Order: sequence, then structure tokens, then C-alpha cells
Amino acid sequence: MSPLKQHLADTIITSMKAREIERVKVLRNVHAVIKQIEIDRRIELEDADVLDVLQKQLKQRQESLTIFTENDRKDLAVKEQFEINIINEFMPKQMDDSEIAALVSSEIAAQGATSMRDMGAVMGELKKKTAGRADPGLISKLVRDALQG
Repeated sequence: MSPLKQHLADTIITSMKAREIERVKVLRNVHAVIKQIEIDRRIELEDADVLDVLQKQLKQRQESLTIFTENDRKDLAVKEQFEINIINEFMPKQMDDSEIAALVSSEIAAQGATSMRDMGAVMGELKKKTAGRADPGLISKLVRDALQG
């Protein structure tokens, strides 16, 4: 079992013992998604794959949070924010915008990328280097801006 999955399982047990029912629900939901992917693909997920799953879970909840906030559904927005906070506990420290911009610039220079045709190769490398530590949408925007400008 990967260290991240083990940490998740241990946290579920600790939360159950502390009778943190809402927290356990969120953690079990995330654990179930990971297990379902493992069953569907017939593989054991490594930490990088688990991070991808966590990132997708975060993205879904952030989209829901935005919708609930726009529609003045504070009760549902609070629930989504609670779930986001719990999932974020398992994510590595996020890179700040200046770190991401520097990494994008150095990767474009390292590959000698000059046009949008090179974007796929640049994004592939950046995805590996920033796994779980940066928003892929932001990285994509920065790469696109750098290659178009």
C-alpha cells in the first residue's frame, strides 16, 4: 500500500475513534473512489495516482462551491468548503504563483519551445514536476501565454 493511501486509512480510523462522523464520511468517500479505480483498472494505485484522484475530488468540490456560492446556498457551500479542507490535508504543499511561473519559464527554455506546437511536450514535463502541487489549469494558461506572446 502506498504511503498516501496508508495515511488516508490511518486517518479514517483515528477519526472514527474520535467520533468525527462528518470527517469520516468525507474520508470514506475519497477512499471509495480510490478503491473503485483500483478495481476497475485492476492495479494498485501509487502515490502519484492517488494525488491525481485527490486533485479531481478537490476540483469537483471547488466547482460545486462556486455554484453554491453564486446561488446563495450558504448551507451547501459550507459543506463543500469543509470537504475541501479535509482533502487538502492530504495534498502536498501548493506552489505559489511565482514558483509556478519560474518553473514554466525554465521548462520552456530547457525544451527550446517556441510555438503552440510545443505546448504538449512542455505540459507533459510540467505535470510530472508539479504533481499535486499546482493547478494544471493555471500551468496551462501560463504556458499558453508564454508560447503565444
